[in-house]
Amino acid sequence: MRERAEWDVVVVGGGPAGLAAASASAAAGARTVLLERAEHPRYKTCGGGLLGVSRAAVAGQITLPVRDEVRSATFTLRGGQEFSRSNAQPLLAMVMREEFDAALLARAQENGAVVRQRVQVRAVEQADGRATARLADGSSVTATVLIGADGSSGVTARHVGAQFAQVDLGLELEIAVPQPVGRRWAGRLLLDWGKIPGSYGWVFPKGDRLTVGVIAARGQGDATKAYLREFVGRLGLSGYEAVRDSGHLTRCRTEESPLRRGRVIVAGDAAGLLEPWTREGISFALRSGALAGEYAAKAATSGDPATTEYSLDGYAAAINGALVPDMRAGRVLLSAYTRHAGTFHKGLSTAKGWGTFVKFCRSERSFAELVNRPAARLALSLISRLLPG
Repeated sequence: MRERAEWDVVVVGGGPAGLAAASASAAAGARTVLLERAEHPRYKTCGGGLLGVSRAAVAGQITLPVRDEVRSATFTLRGGQEFSRSNAQPLLAMVMREEFDAALLARAQENGAVVRQRVQVRAVEQADGRATARLADGSSVTATVLIGADGSSGVTARHVGAQFAQVDLGLELEIAVPQPVGRRWAGRLLLDWGKIPGSYGWVFPKGDRLTVGVIAARGQGDATKAYLREFVGRLGLSGYEAVRDSGHLTRCRTEESPLRRGRVIVAGDAAGLLEPWTREGISFALRSGALAGEYAAKAATSGDPATTEYSLDGYAAAINGALVPDMRAGRVLLSAYTRHAGTFHKGLSTAKGWGTFVKFCRSERSFAELVNRPAARLALSLISRLLPG
């Protein structure tokens, strides 16, 4: 008879990836505990725009706490050449992350996961077919499989040996606005292609708040801060209260970065899973987390070492099949966009370009499908190699 660990699966980190993992693992019958260093509801720097694939990932599981639904978009190039387009169906669902994560947490608990908050994991160890999370208070939690979802700078990413090829700095404000201003932005996002190569800014509507932010490659902190100040001022939002003023680093994995070390697997930001051009990570967190929970539960409850190994290898294969193609495509798009943002701006103003944007937002076409089209490959090659910056 198989000797059981205290837990079948322990999940480190209570963001979308960890909560999706805990929910899937517990639903599959694995005894699951989630360790979160903060306490929900807690603020998280995030645009909060849910693509169609993110909405599909949680459909039937939670009631989305939607603050607004975006049906139109305004685009600017370095503050100029403005144009707007609209769509009959929603492009994005806008959420506050504290509300969205709280709904995911409730679902994980409903599925049977035990959630322990205000718990700091200091180290991860493995021995005798077990994975152990060592806690700050000197205690430990042991399981057959450990899922790391504690971010790209967390202990699980270091334990697995995650490698990151792209690091970006995102700066964001949550601005409280009066009703007349909120109504002007209702149902409309703004994207500005910035002066810093590869950068862009955004405004996302959330009722009585606007999420305003910019992102650019790390190492240009002063220029990125200046971009945010100029962006907010240009939009006439400088005079309103910033309820939140935050920043964060996003890290995108290398092609060879491991997703597993022994009985430890990583998901979401801890694995460096996000789309390199837009730096969108929620959909990658939800999908990778659900896959991690599914495969961890199979591995932990199999009772057969060979099946355990097969299941954990299966997780990495599933990520490579489901998520990595879009990441590769995103790198191609980022390279071309960095070289000549103006061409992207002009392309989006056309009917075909707008239609592609709509399909991406609604997840009716992936970046991999777009980039793999012969005409797109040729155009992107020309932008990257021939056009001046």
